[in-house]
Formats: sequence, C-alpha cells, structure tokens
Amino acid sequence: MVLLWSKLLVAQDSPRKVTAKTAPSYPEMAKKLRLHGKVKVEAVVSARGSVISASMVGGNPVFEKSAVDAVKQWKFEPADKDSKTVVVLEFGSEE
Repeated sequence: MVLLWSKLLVAQDSPRKVTAKTAPSYPEMAKKLRLHGKVKVEAVVSARGSVISASMVGGNPVFEKSAVDAVKQWKFEPADKDSKTVVVLEFGSEE
C-alpha cells in the first residue's frame, strides 16, 4: 500500500500568517508515476486576506495545478495593504 500525502508550509519570511488552508489534491499522474517533491507558489494576498492570484515559481509541473488551486483558496490575516508571499507545498509518498 502506498500512502500519498501533501505537507503545507509557508516560507519563513512570510509577512502574514495563514488563517485557513486548503490541502492540495494529489494529481493522478503523480500517483501513477509515484512522484514526490516540493512546489513553490507565489501568492498575492489582498489587504483583507484573500488570495488575489497565485503562480508556481518552482517545482515539478505535474503538481502545479493542484498546488496553485489549493493556495488560491487560502486565507491570510488582514493587513494594511496587499502583499506577496511564497508558499511551499510538499508532495510525498510512504510505502
């Protein structure tokens, strides 16, 4: 049995705390190929805390859609202005 998982991390220098996270789904192709790895996603966060946009800035493209879609649903603490942060998502497997 193979256990597939994803771990959610926020870059250490993130100016704002995450208040709600949505875990990414594990892509079917990655399951079939038993792929694992980290993906970096840059998110633009509004002053109210919702993600305005997100794009992958590093990692395996097989995980891109899943990672970006998940981060777009995250919520951050409110701030005075919009900000950018980099989120790291780790996809892995345990035999």
